Amino acid sequence: MNKGQKAQKVRARVIIGGRVQGVFFRYSTQEVANRLLVFGWVKNRWDGKVEAVLEGERERVEEVIEWCHKGPPGAHVQSIDTQWEEYLGEFDHFSIIY
Repeated sequence: MNKGQKAQKVRARVIIGGRVQGVFFRYSTQEVANRLLVFGWVKNRWDGKVEAVLEGERERVEEVIEWCHKGPPGAHVQSIDTQWEEYLGEFDHFSIIY
């Protein structure tokens, strides 16, 4: 990126399937997002999957998504569905929704 060029801001909704609940997936996702300055939220879904909304610079959001393909120790990720949405800039932190 050239000096003075703004990084592209993006928003992604990610749904992760497999053994992803009860293995600290939400907490670990929050740690990774905070380290990369990605904002949004993560929650357990009723169907056993984990869902996250990620907003920030494209490269950083993609890094969180890449991490989600593996997840924390103990997780066994079987599927990831990523939907790119319009960037809204509505978050100022990353939270776990209960």
